[in-house]
Amino acid sequence: MNRKNIYNPKSTENVNDRKIFGGDPTGIFELNNIKYQWAYNLWEVMLNNTWFPKEVDMTRDVSDYKNLTEPEKTAYDKALAQLIFMDSLQTNNLIDNVNPYVTSPEINLILVRQSFEEALHSQSYAVMVDTISTNSKEIYDLWRQDMMLKSKNDAIASVYQELASNPTEHNFVKACFANQILEGIYFYSGFTYIYTLARSGKMLGSAQMIRFIQRDEVTHLVLFQNLINTLRKERADLFTDKLKEEVIEMFKEAVKLESEWGKYITQGQILGLTDEIVEQYIQHLADERLSAVKFEKLYNVENPIKWVDNFAKFNDQKTNFFEATVTNYSKGSINFDDDW
Repeated sequence: MNRKNIYNPKSTENVNDRKIFGGDPTGIFELNNIKYQWAYNLWEVMLNNTWFPKEVDMTRDVSDYKNLTEPEKTAYDKALAQLIFMDSLQTNNLIDNVNPYVTSPEINLILVRQSFEEALHSQSYAVMVDTISTNSKEIYDLWRQDMMLKSKNDAIASVYQELASNPTEHNFVKACFANQILEGIYFYSGFTYIYTLARSGKMLGSAQMIRFIQRDEVTHLVLFQNLINTLRKERADLFTDKLKEEVIEMFKEAVKLESEWGKYITQGQILGLTDEIVEQYIQHLADERLSAVKFEKLYNVENPIKWVDNFAKFNDQKTNFFEATVTNYSKGSINFDDDW
């Protein structure tokens, strides 16, 4: 694969000739003519979702954190350290590793917007850490000091590094699936630990911040699911038996890694999150993501903690449970059932 030209006046490509990768764009964002309407629709949703960390009141979390049990503090700190790594990785990965090969301007738009949002999430975590921690460096250094976390991070990054070192069409498609797994399994699992604390009335500001972040991550997940499904239509030749086998293994590995990680950070000490529930929830997430990209489910299990879905919602809230300063829940929203 070749990186796209950022200025290409010799191009004669018209809108119908656009490709996700391998096209010949002029470099001009002519957005009056759109080939991938789902991308432009998603762009507008992302704009409507604009928010900033300073909107969230973290005042109560200071005292709440001091009163957490040691297992609760451990789970909170380690979940936060994991989220910090993933958003840091994605900010660079999208701009430096994925977008350079994308030759559709409307998809370039949403990848740039996603990278901005990942950077915003990094700022959000900084606010959370600085608010609750007497030594923020400890949380930021966990990715170096906790070998379970480091091994998991190494595995997550490996597919992206494969694309960086060997930018083939096959590796690009694999990276799309890796993004789907990151956005739809690893992030969702990480958010659950903080929602669990909030469910018992603790760390409500942190949970509100995570709700904003997760609303962004939903659009990121839909972005890559649409990329995969569009590529399947346009480049069916890339969806080989080899790719399918590799993708299935990626999902199995993600479930294994995240289940082990979840059990490790909760140690059976977080109310409502037994080892069995942690593993089943992650298997459920994997099945949902596989179905969204036309793959068969692997585990066929029910969601054991359906209440998590309600915690993540902005619309249809009867009360402002999280006591946050932001009460406008009518900002942009997205639904997995929407026809993009």
